[in-house]
Amino acid sequence: MRTKSSLLPKNSRRLVRPGCVAMAVALSGVLTLTACGSNSTSSSGSTSAAPSGGGANGTVGVILPETATSARWESFDKPMLEQALQAQGFDADVQNAQGDVQKFSTLADGMIAKGVKVLVVASINSEVGSAVAAKAKKAGIPTIDYDRLNLGGSSDYYVSFDNVRVGELQGQALITALKDKPGAQVIEIEGAPTDNNATLFHQGQEQALKPLYDSGALKLVRSQAIDGWDNQTGGNTFEQILTGNGGKVDGVVAANDGLAGAVITVLKKNGLNGHVPVTGQDATADGLKAVLRGDQYMTVFKPIKDEAESAAKLAAALAKGDTAAANALAQAVSQDPKGNRQVKSVLLPPQTITRNEVKQVTDSGFVKASDICTGDVKAACTQLGIA
Repeated sequence: MRTKSSLLPKNSRRLVRPGCVAMAVALSGVLTLTACGSNSTSSSGSTSAAPSGGGANGTVGVILPETATSARWESFDKPMLEQALQAQGFDADVQNAQGDVQKFSTLADGMIAKGVKVLVVASINSEVGSAVAAKAKKAGIPTIDYDRLNLGGSSDYYVSFDNVRVGELQGQALITALKDKPGAQVIEIEGAPTDNNATLFHQGQEQALKPLYDSGALKLVRSQAIDGWDNQTGGNTFEQILTGNGGKVDGVVAANDGLAGAVITVLKKNGLNGHVPVTGQDATADGLKAVLRGDQYMTVFKPIKDEAESAAKLAAALAKGDTAAANALAQAVSQDPKGNRQVKSVLLPPQTITRNEVKQVTDSGFVKASDICTGDVKAACTQLGIA
């Protein structure tokens, strides 16, 4: 019998993806085949002033959401967006709201007041993201929803990954890991219910896993959304569910590497790490180390560099008022059920990374081998030719 507790919303948000993969290749050349989390950050992640590059095309403003639960925003998105925007002839004013909704609005007000050509919005939640987009639109400034679609918003374009596919990859990987355990018991630790991406990840997981739950091939113990993607809350919640199930679990769907790390900490306390496959997402250094140790079964690698470059190319088209060029870039469509609209989108393909594929991530330069091949994973790196 399937038990549901605080499942993410079931609204139909399936993405229509005409030409998604083809566009990804066209936008980024050869894809380096990571939104969401890590247990630590490698940057203080305060705010950044606009670089003094004297961009011939003006300034593009970018507001990032936080650093507390995800290392990606400051470690990857910020420098990659700066580089990509400067390559398009813009100054890049990339700032981080540090999870503060009021600060997010204040940063947006400042960028709108100084007349940025385009505003790129990676929002904390749909409410603040939509409010910012509405202010920018009133000022005649185009906006791009970046990584997270603002439900009920007004941005005409969206750049992200095929997030339903991310969830499918997680579900399919867990099915593979549990193929020899009929009736295996699964716990799902999901992302924030206010994050549309988390909803889409869960939708993809359901497409893979629900038929097996319904047939009894797998048993869903409980699925729980975690407010704010908070890793500590995720770990505590998982421990409570595990205890309530008599300490029994055969597989865990963790929505990102940060939540996976919190789950693994609990599994270690119970002597279960390495015996219970755990999914993840983002191909963070910590997540890749866990995969090499055997504590985490897989992660999902998403090419943030390609996402940043796609956003910069789209911003360049919008700054020129070239709608035809923008539409040629954004050939996919995302559904906004709250706003009852379709949003032109660039949706990039994700990739499953298990132990044998970790080398693909380091070879791409996304994560350095020196960042992961330390301590107890040195031997695994040597065995797999990661150097």
